[in-house]
Formats: sequence, C-alpha cells, structure tokens
Amino acid sequence: MADEQLQAQLESLQQTLNDPDVTLSEEERSAVQALADNIEARLLVSEAGEEGVADPSLVDSVNLLIEEFSERHPTLAATLQNVVQSLSNMGI
Repeated sequence: MADEQLQAQLESLQQTLNDPDVTLSEEERSAVQALADNIEARLLVSEAGEEGVADPSLVDSVNLLIEEFSERHPTLAATLQNVVQSLSNMGI
C-alpha cells in the first residue's frame, strides 16, 4: 500500500515538472528531479522485495524542499509533504 502511495506521489512530482505553468528555476527543477529519481530508485528496491533502509538524509532533503517551496509553490510543497509521509509509512 505504501509503495502505491509513493508511486502516486512520484507521478505527481513528474506532472509538476512537466507542467508548463509551473515556473521553477533550473536549480529548483534539478532538485525536484533528483528527488524524483531517488524515490524511483527506492521504489525499484522495494518492488524487488528488498527491505528499504532508513535514510534520514532523504527525508531531510524533502523537508528542505518543502520549506523552500511552501510560499511560491504551495501545491508542490503539499505533494512533497505527502512524499515524506509515504516514505515514513515505508520505514524510510
């Protein structure tokens, strides 16, 4: 169940990155893309039946992005908050 939630959040992040109405700087776009890539790698590990390893740096990175985007991109910040919750549900 947590995998499906995280997959949904990943898809939402990708939609945000592909949305021409979302104005992100190249640095912001790179940070979100790097996060999406990291999440996708986590999902592949989980789908392979391997246990996820707690990664506080991943959660810290997401939390920093939430702070950064909360004013200018509240929808993206909310999606990132959902990502943190999904990672927590997976024990990551």
